[in-house]
Amino acid sequence: MTDQHAQEVNGDFVSFEQRGRVAVVTLERPEAMNAISGALAQELAATTARIAANRDIWVVVLAAAGERAFCVGADLKERASFSLDDWHANRVAMRAMFAALRGLQQPSVASVFGFALGGGFELALSCDLIVAADDVELGLPEAGVGLVPAGGATQLLARALGTSRAKEIIFTGRRIGAEEALAAGLVAKVVPRSELRAQTLALADAICRASPVALRAAKGAIDAALGLPLEQGIEAENDAWRATVSSADRVEGIAAFNAKREPRWSNR
Repeated sequence: MTDQHAQEVNGDFVSFEQRGRVAVVTLERPEAMNAISGALAQELAATTARIAANRDIWVVVLAAAGERAFCVGADLKERASFSLDDWHANRVAMRAMFAALRGLQQPSVASVFGFALGGGFELALSCDLIVAADDVELGLPEAGVGLVPAGGATQLLARALGTSRAKEIIFTGRRIGAEEALAAGLVAKVVPRSELRAQTLALADAICRASPVALRAAKGAIDAALGLPLEQGIEAENDAWRATVSSADRVEGIAAFNAKREPRWSNR
């Protein structure tokens, strides 16, 4: 990926870098293994909202700083002193963070390494694709501390793996390694840890070669059809086709194909 036109914005807990058409959002609490505090949740939700409104961004990468963990989930040290009202207030911030990530119209790719536990695993599941380092350990330990996974995992994991496997993972809290995750279809690819960033950005670049209009439409159709009867899903697909066939990108794509040149997408 080229660094041309790179722009970077650093917050207290989340950084944002725009590299061409790709936004790289990085969790920046390595000293706490990127545990999700209330402040981090609010910052990530706000950053994601800005990206969602930026038509110059076609693909989003979610990454993390540090060596040991992508994210170990909620900050339990912060929560140790919570009153019940604090728990409910924090829940609002957490739900907003996960909803913002799931709601992105642009394709999103999680770049995951080390521990991705609890809400950290759910952040990855909230993305469209996961690229995992070979040292990754995924897990949902919430039941072991008297809670349930509530960042979407009860729904997303069941849709990805089926209800039986999702229940086994949630009930036991056991860890899932890279090879098991790949075999189960949880992750798109497993790469050596040293190549994680480069391989993730290469995948983002590959996605960026497609029309952003078509990418949004395809993602919307797939997501809309989850849980629908087949024929309703086919109608969602037809809505996506209608959105693309009337677009300027469709005109450009066909013209570029016939002229044997790279397309110049206008995102319209």
